[in-house]
Amino acid sequence: MTSVSSQKAQPTVALFVSDLHLQASLPRTTAAFLDFLQTHALQTGQLYLLGDIFEYWAGDDDLVTPYNQQIADALKAVQAQGVALFWIAGNRDFLVGEAFAAAAGLSLLPDPHVITLAGRSIALAHGDAQCTDDVAYMAFRAQVRQPAYQQQFLAMPLAQRKAIIEGMRKNSQQSNQDKSMEIMDVNADAIDALFKQTGVSTLIHGHTHRPALHRLEGDRLRYVLPDWEYDVETPRGGWISLTDDGVLHRFDAAGVEIG
Repeated sequence: MTSVSSQKAQPTVALFVSDLHLQASLPRTTAAFLDFLQTHALQTGQLYLLGDIFEYWAGDDDLVTPYNQQIADALKAVQAQGVALFWIAGNRDFLVGEAFAAAAGLSLLPDPHVITLAGRSIALAHGDAQCTDDVAYMAFRAQVRQPAYQQQFLAMPLAQRKAIIEGMRKNSQQSNQDKSMEIMDVNADAIDALFKQTGVSTLIHGHTHRPALHRLEGDRLRYVLPDWEYDVETPRGGWISLTDDGVLHRFDAAGVEIG
């Protein structure tokens, strides 16, 4: 294992995180992310937030909530130091819009999105669109991603939206208990289609909470980001970095590189 400090010989050009599921009820997770922003994020050129950064997002008018404004302000402070911030929506925070993007100083990206940095091209995605074996979720996703549905939902009072989301979260937790991990993981054919669509050989995504580096046929690499949970006895978390030599590095919750 290698500590973060050993990377100084090769500058970090980008960092990738996802699935923080930030919420006021998880203060240690929040503190870990704020510390990450003030340390590691300030040492890179670009930070990519690949979905489910918030546990849920009811609409940009929820910036009136002090906690949400705190996170937006923390991101904006990083951007003010010259770090470019980018956001891909997750299944929990796909209602993030231009108002939040402006408040946080970040750019919204489509899913998937291809970047070319440090001499290599990388496809970025949240990962939920590739969980095609979960038929019920895919039907739900198709519905809530429709602009007409979102427009109607966002027209509701904020309190009503939050109540609906809370009900959806409870229903999702109950239904997921009856689903196998395989069903909730990405589908191999969907991943293959994504590689063909983007024309790259490296993919970074989150969503599944099953961090790993998968070496696939054709020298393809699929990096899966971890979820964050520091309010437990054994913290989970981590990120991926891209250094100037074009090498991707995986880090755990303690900031230790994973071999």
